[in-house]
Amino acid sequence: MTAKEGRSHTKSDWMSIEQQRGISISSSALTFEYRGRHVNLLDTPGHQDFSEDTYRTLTAADSALMVLDAARGVQTQTEKLFAVCRNREIPILTFVNKMDRPALDPFELIAQVEETLKITVVPLTWPIGDGPDFKGVYDLQTGQVLAFERTSGGKHRAPMQTAGLDDPQLDALVGRDLAAKLREDVELIQGAMPEFEASAFLAGELTPVFFGSAMNNFGVEHFLSNFVELAPPPGAVETNQGEREPDAPFAGFIFKLQANMSKQHRDRTAYMRVMSGHFERGMDVTHTRTGRKLRLSQAHTLFAQDREKVEEAYPGDIVGLVNPGVFQIGDVVSVEGKLLLPSFPRFTPETFATIALKDVGKRKAFMKGLTQLAEEGVVQVFYPTDGARDPYLGAVGPLQFEVFQARLSEEYGVEVEMNVTSYGLVRWLAGDPSNVARFARHVEDDQGRPVMLFRSKYDLEYTAEQHPEIEFLPLPRDLTRV
Repeated sequence: MTAKEGRSHTKSDWMSIEQQRGISISSSALTFEYRGRHVNLLDTPGHQDFSEDTYRTLTAADSALMVLDAARGVQTQTEKLFAVCRNREIPILTFVNKMDRPALDPFELIAQVEETLKITVVPLTWPIGDGPDFKGVYDLQTGQVLAFERTSGGKHRAPMQTAGLDDPQLDALVGRDLAAKLREDVELIQGAMPEFEASAFLAGELTPVFFGSAMNNFGVEHFLSNFVELAPPPGAVETNQGEREPDAPFAGFIFKLQANMSKQHRDRTAYMRVMSGHFERGMDVTHTRTGRKLRLSQAHTLFAQDREKVEEAYPGDIVGLVNPGVFQIGDVVSVEGKLLLPSFPRFTPETFATIALKDVGKRKAFMKGLTQLAEEGVVQVFYPTDGARDPYLGAVGPLQFEVFQARLSEEYGVEVEMNVTSYGLVRWLAGDPSNVARFARHVEDDQGRPVMLFRSKYDLEYTAEQHPEIEFLPLPRDLTRV
């Protein structure tokens, strides 16, 4: 969703810190209709220091759109998110964005994607120029040219021109030099690149590529038209009872928690993905982790922070449920059976900070904020085992600490001091940690599992060598590393 004219942020970036910085911090759910299809879009952050919330959100997706910066190609965060999609074997479509700015050669970019991500790339459109010389894209399926026109905030969609490669109007439309290069490029593509195969795409082995400029709303509608034809419908979900088919009785799972989406309500929302059956507002279900009976009467659709009551939903739909403190990530609600899901993917923190409350009189509000933001996946929390009161926070990068601090202040009225530590490695322990102390900090995670923080790889390796009876794990044994 691009920003409207006069706005610097998109609809899905609704937090104050997102609007101030112009980046996505938290995943958002957007629902819309397009050409008779009901589309649920899960918008994930694109910055490098994204949180665990991003990984969790991908578990609810049936397919993924990988957006690449035309000038940068594959970045670190791209590889991390791609790994999650690859592990789940979900199909991936690719949109190369910002073609109206100076860009990498498209052949070079495709080679980079294939070499880095080990996936076959098949372009379905091809750029004509880039930067100030960007004239549009050529549709390799229809032989048509989609002409680019610069507009303010994408107010006007670019018209479809029917000039094929042999049409003399092509030279007039894009210029003689670019027309000649386009003909050469297309000849090379047709002679050297594989054709699109739906089976390879659905298996996650091949990605179709489209080019455009989202800020100018160019190539977006063309992509969506292809997306609704290529992307698969909701499929089966793996559970402890085997694959749950979409036509089975109702069941849904919680993949995201979000606090304080509305300043009017100050409640917590649980994002539920319907995996089977027919959801109806007010229906009675079983919360399978606890066996508790629930009535899902406070249900709503989601469009970023906006909400409307939802009366019914079907497999693949995302429903917001008011969370009174019952739901955890990975919980299942169902009308039958004790359904459970495999462990959700988690990341191994790479940077750590200490946190201290400035006003001890606000400890209750602090603990509430700490608990709720940790549940969301903003940070991971580790508690010292030596009696120290203040916890350690773990994250992929320092931006998440800033997000945590800003949200504590704005949403909970709590000010804290944070200091990044020299610890850079974390390991969960399988064994008795009581005799391990020299080169590490003993802590526990939010489930009470023993954890150690190390300052260097040398410290970790030396400690592991001295204690062969203990396993030092990058994540708890019951979780999958991504």
